[in-house]
Amino acid sequence: MDQPDLEFNPPAFHAIVLMADAVQVSDGKLFILGGGLGVIGPNPQHISVAVRIAVPWDQANVKHNWRLDLIDEDGRAVMINAKAVSLAGQFEAGRPAGVAPGTPLWVPLGINFGAIPLPKGKRYTWQLSINDATAETWNATFSVRGG
Repeated sequence: MDQPDLEFNPPAFHAIVLMADAVQVSDGKLFILGGGLGVIGPNPQHISVAVRIAVPWDQANVKHNWRLDLIDEDGRAVMINAKAVSLAGQFEAGRPAGVAPGTPLWVPLGINFGAIPLPKGKRYTWQLSINDATAETWNATFSVRGG
């Protein structure tokens, strides 16, 4: 008897990515100033990205890799001084005492960039990936006003 093909389903991470004027993480919470930014410029300005990741219960106490890439409207990496605008790190969510089994565990990330010089009149997207996987909703798209 043939064995059925086994299908691998990666953990069901969920994430919210939001562009803002400034962001800070304190006591497991995101403090966001000017959240929901969708149009900037035309002059370079400080950009911040707030990320809230829902870690599945069964993925607690495991290190996970994340990466945030800035891509242009054609899906290519944005390059500044021959380097891609990208940031990466790791997170690990612990299970707090008293939390019901199966509850998603939230990990907040706050990333503040300096002024990024971007060509005017174009659209860009911050794209999040977790463990080299991404989802359509794990991004924040914005435009730069024309000069």
